[in-house]
Amino acid sequence: MIQACYLLATILFIFSLHWMNHPLTARKGVFAGVAAMLIAILATWAQPVIVHHLWIIVPLLAGVAVGWPLAMVPLTAVPQRTALSHAFGGLAAGLVGTAKYYLWLGEGPEQLTTFRVAAIIAEIILGFLTFTGSLMAAGKLQEIKWLPQRPVTYEGQNVVNIGTLALAFLIGIWIIFNPSSTLAACLFPVIILIALVFGVMLIIPIGGADMPTVIAILNAYAGLSAVAMGFVLDNKLLITAGALDGSSGLILSIIMCKAMNRSFINVLFGAFGQVKQGAASGEQKEYKTDSTESAAQIMEQADTVVIIPGYGMAVAQAQHKLQELYEQLKQRGVTVKFAIHPVAGRMPGHMNVLLAEANIPYTDLVEMDEINSDMPQCDVALVVGANDVVNPAARHDASSPIYGMPIIAADKAKMVFAIKRSKSPGFAGIDNELYFADKTWMLFGDAKQVIGEIVSHLTPGSGMH
Repeated sequence: MIQACYLLATILFIFSLHWMNHPLTARKGVFAGVAAMLIAILATWAQPVIVHHLWIIVPLLAGVAVGWPLAMVPLTAVPQRTALSHAFGGLAAGLVGTAKYYLWLGEGPEQLTTFRVAAIIAEIILGFLTFTGSLMAAGKLQEIKWLPQRPVTYEGQNVVNIGTLALAFLIGIWIIFNPSSTLAACLFPVIILIALVFGVMLIIPIGGADMPTVIAILNAYAGLSAVAMGFVLDNKLLITAGALDGSSGLILSIIMCKAMNRSFINVLFGAFGQVKQGAASGEQKEYKTDSTESAAQIMEQADTVVIIPGYGMAVAQAQHKLQELYEQLKQRGVTVKFAIHPVAGRMPGHMNVLLAEANIPYTDLVEMDEINSDMPQCDVALVVGANDVVNPAARHDASSPIYGMPIIAADKAKMVFAIKRSKSPGFAGIDNELYFADKTWMLFGDAKQVIGEIVSHLTPGSGMH
């Protein structure tokens, strides 16, 4: 019966991922995933070997106590909440591997087979580096003051990072062949410490622009640590669920890297987001600003308006005001589309989630590859808090850190309005050429407030015709 429940849970996990492929079935996918996890927990709890039920009940209650408030965070905080989830998964795997090693060490050398110890070593390295790496990623996403948002790099950093990880694996290999020795028991915590340190070292050279890919990679690491944990515990469901988690994270990472024209190696060691020395010493360019009333008038008279959201929209929580703008323009017969860049925001699908919350029809959310061919016919492009994903430098400036990254062709539109909080550059640390173009007009300020003013000029009785 327990194995049958595990099989059912596995099937539900697979369907959960499949249904998440489309907004129409995404909700069903969430419920399938929840049902699968509930069945998995109850089936595991029902095993006859479980005799201390309090050790199940207390963690369940603790999990609910932590999980409930985490689920209540605003959608703007979902990226860092997702990173925290990866941290918990990695910590769980690492702790289980540690517990099983010392438990089997006490029971006798025959318990510590080569396969078991190899699985444990993989589990603790992946688990603990995922734990600290995910905490660092969550801290960067939360913009904690004492944590630098931009990459922290130094001479020989890649050599140090790779050497540190190699040291952990070398010690692990020695323990695999000498699992019962006194020295192995002493070296085991050293591997844990190295993995914890490496998790921090892995994230500090990565800039915010790469965070969507990093979250996906951490998702893959958490899944792989769960696979190793499944082998350690001889639990088939953990193996299959971890494999689904790890492979989906890997596939998502590949999609994200393709969207940024970057490789895994480039993401992990390229320090994308590093401010270039001397960038501020170049020619001082001037922005052209306009009023919200003028922007409203021009958009009202347009045939097509394409809105390009970015992280600035998420920070300002401007998605509901955008929905009001969308409705006002639609009532006037204007065609309105939202252009979605794959890495806009701080996690995959960040913009889609926020716009769905504001009840923007999914049919009006258009992916970058589809919208770009229509941009020359677009009357007005409204950039809301996006920066690097619309920077034309990505096409022609080989010295730019974003060179080669596919961008939304906002510069091809007949007119561009860009809403920006300040004149500071985006995460790539460079100015956006689009903002200095002749056809671009800047609307400085909080995106929610600026869009609200535009909407107020469009509403009946505002004096506009």
